[in-house]
Amino acid sequence: MQATRKKRKLLHNPVLHIILIILVFFTFYPLFFTVMTSFKDNEQFYANFWALPNPVIWKNYADAFSSIMPYLGNSLIISFFSILGILLTTSLSAYTFARLRFPGKEIVFLFVLALLMIPSLLQLIPQFILLRDLRLLNSYFGVILGYLAGKQAFSIFIIRSFFESQPEELFEAARIDGCNEVQAYARIALPLIKPILGTVAIMSLLDIWNDYLWPLIVTSDPSKFTIALGLMRYKSSFTGTVLYGPLFAGYVVTALPLIVLFLCLMNSFIEGLTAGAVKA
Repeated sequence: MQATRKKRKLLHNPVLHIILIILVFFTFYPLFFTVMTSFKDNEQFYANFWALPNPVIWKNYADAFSSIMPYLGNSLIISFFSILGILLTTSLSAYTFARLRFPGKEIVFLFVLALLMIPSLLQLIPQFILLRDLRLLNSYFGVILGYLAGKQAFSIFIIRSFFESQPEELFEAARIDGCNEVQAYARIALPLIKPILGTVAIMSLLDIWNDYLWPLIVTSDPSKFTIALGLMRYKSSFTGTVLYGPLFAGYVVTALPLIVLFLCLMNSFIEGLTAGAVKA
């Protein structure tokens, strides 16, 4: 009872509400400012920096979209196949570590976890040399392979814990009915971990979509550039004065796919984050 009363007092604390409102303001204002600036021309940008656009310049979005469309398509292709490969390979590996028995399983898993302690920057040179020797530089497949390798350890660690939490009785009953391990993985294990798969997909997509360094190292052909590289190339295309309206419109267009995807998968993402927080 006392704990409940304390929670109620905390929820009705005006100081806490003010602090939360301030935090929400500083969280969302940069996004609002980006959208607001995307409808301005340079004259409004310099004369009325904090004011709303007047008049609204819709042409900024047409200019930005026509310039970054090829890069947006490249990022969509790379992100889709990277996420698909990450979910497939890491879920198979996690199921193997969680459900199968073989000699040295725990030792191998410890080696996988040890990869989490290696900074990603230290892996760039070995990965670049490997792709160079395989003649995969300046290709979609080379960029995708880098993301597949970089996301394995953390994703396997997360997904394995969810596979281990599944009741063993389900798999024993499936084996009695004649299911092999592949069928048990596809028909029983995967449907039960959809929330965490969605969480891993969103977290991986955020890193892949916003990554600048790895595509810069692997690709040299502008036709293969991702959206992060494309935005920098678009900014450098302005001769003399930077046109901030179209540039900020490009930022908005770049963020829209992530915002739409998160809104569609928000429930799955939250469910995946909180799945292991409460024990029955």
